[in-house]
Amino acid sequence: MDSQKEALQRIISTLASKNDEIQNFIDTLNQTLKGVQENSSNILSELDEEFDSLYSILDEVKESMVNSIKQEQARKSQELQSQLSQCNNALENSEELLEFATRSLDIKEPEEFSKAARQIKDRVTMASAFRLSLKPKVSDNMTHLMVDFSQERQMLQTLKFLPVPKAPEIDPVECLVADNSVTVAWRMPEEDNKIDHFILEYRKTNFDGLPRVKDERCWEIIDNIKGTEYTLSGLKFDSKYMNFRVRACNKAVAGEYSDPVTLETKALNFNLDNSSSHLNLRVEDTCVEWDPTGGKGQEKVKGKENKGSGHVTSLKKHTRSGTPSPKRTSVGSRPPAVRGSRDRFTGESYTVLGDTAIENGQHYWEVKAQKDCKSYSVGVAYKTLGKFDQLGKTNTSWCIHVNNWLQNTFAAKHNNKVKALDVTVPERIGVFCDFDGGLLSFYDANSKQLLYSFKTKFTQPVLPGFMVWCGGLSLSTGMQVPSAVRTLQKSENGMTGSASSLNTVPQ
Repeated sequence: MDSQKEALQRIISTLASKNDEIQNFIDTLNQTLKGVQENSSNILSELDEEFDSLYSILDEVKESMVNSIKQEQARKSQELQSQLSQCNNALENSEELLEFATRSLDIKEPEEFSKAARQIKDRVTMASAFRLSLKPKVSDNMTHLMVDFSQERQMLQTLKFLPVPKAPEIDPVECLVADNSVTVAWRMPEEDNKIDHFILEYRKTNFDGLPRVKDERCWEIIDNIKGTEYTLSGLKFDSKYMNFRVRACNKAVAGEYSDPVTLETKALNFNLDNSSSHLNLRVEDTCVEWDPTGGKGQEKVKGKENKGSGHVTSLKKHTRSGTPSPKRTSVGSRPPAVRGSRDRFTGESYTVLGDTAIENGQHYWEVKAQKDCKSYSVGVAYKTLGKFDQLGKTNTSWCIHVNNWLQNTFAAKHNNKVKALDVTVPERIGVFCDFDGGLLSFYDANSKQLLYSFKTKFTQPVLPGFMVWCGGLSLSTGMQVPSAVRTLQKSENGMTGSASSLNTVPQ
C-alpha cells in the first residue's frame, strides 16, 4: 500500500511538473503571437515611412530636373528673342536705306545726286545689317537634359528586406559561473563578416529550464559587445538561476535571439532576524548598529506602566512597534520594527542572528565593521543558543571576536575558550561555512588570507551570528564561495585550529 502511494505521489509530481511546463509554453506561445502582431504592425508602419521617403526624394529630384529644363528653356528663348529683335531692327533700317537708294537713282541734278550718293555710302558703312551675325546664338537642342532611369528602375526592382544575422548559439560548456561573476560565450552558426556587434540580455529567476513569461523580472540589456563572450562581474546572487540570450547585429538590423540558456547562481542569502536581536541593537536587513538607549528606553516605559503593581513585566513581553524602511539610508533613522514572540537576546548578549538556517552545503558571506566599533563578534550558532549566551562562550557557538576597548585583541572563541590570533584585523571579514565537512573558516575578504578555522561536526542547523557593542556591522550576502577560498581549503591543514586547542578563559 505504502509503495503504491509513493508511486502515485511520483506520478502526481511528474504530472504537475509537466502541466507547469506546458502552461509556461502556452504563455510563451501567447506572448509570441502577441509579439508577431505588434511587430508586424510596427514593421508595416516603418515600410510605409521608407516608401514615403523614397517618394519624397523622387518628387524632389523631379522638381529639380523640371526646374532645370524650364531654366534652360527660358535662357535659350531669351537669347533667341534678343537676336530676333536685333535682326528685325536691322532689316527695317536696311529696307529704309534700300528705298532711299532707289529713289536717289531718279535725281537729275549732278550735285544733288552726288550728295545723296555720299549719304547712302555713309549709311551703308554704318548699317547694323552688315554687323549682324546670321548664326543663332543657341540651338533648339535639349537632349542634354534628357534622362534614362533604366538602371535606377532595375535597382528599385531589386529592393528587398534587409539581410538579418542568424541567431548565435550560446555554448553552456564555455560559460563560467565563479566569484559572483558570469562569463557567457557564444558563436555564430556560420561565418558572417557583416556582424557589427552583439546584444546580451539577462535576468534573474528561481526557475530552472526555459524562461518563464509570467512573474519574471525584466531583461537587462548590454549593448555593443564586439566579441563573442562577455563577463558580468560584481553580481549579487539573490536568485537560484539566471537566464541569458544573445542576438547579433549588423549595421542596419538586429537578428533573432539565441536559444536562452539558464545557469545556476545559487548562494546563501539572508537578512538579520530582528526578532532575535538584543534591545540595544537597531537592526535592518543586512545592517546592525548599537543603540545604548534602546533597552533603557524600554525599561523606563516598563517601569512607569507597572508602577505600584508589585509586578515587573519580563523583557520578552515587550515589543517595539513600527514598520522598517524598505531601503536603508541610516540605521539610526530606521523606525523600530515589530519583534517576534520568541525570547530575544538580553543582558550582555548583544547578539542578533541571521534569519536563514544552514543545514548543508558550503556557504560564504562577508562582514564589515564601522571604523569606531569598540567590540564585535562574527560566527555561527545553533538555534538553541540561550538568550543570555554570548557568542563563543558556549558549545553551541563559534566565532572570532574583535575588541578595540581599553586593549586591542583579536581571537577565536568557542565553548568559553579563546585562541589569540596574531594577524591584523582586516577591513572586511569573509566567513566560510562547510556544514557537511564540519568546517568554519574566517578570511581577510580582500586578500583571502586565512585568519582561523574551526574543525568540528555540526549536529544541528546553524545560523549566522553577530555581536556588536558601541558600533555597527554591515553584511554582504548572496555571494558564492570565492575560488581562492576553495583553493585554500585544500591546503590549510597546517594552519587549522580546533575547538579543543583553545585556551580556557574565565566566563
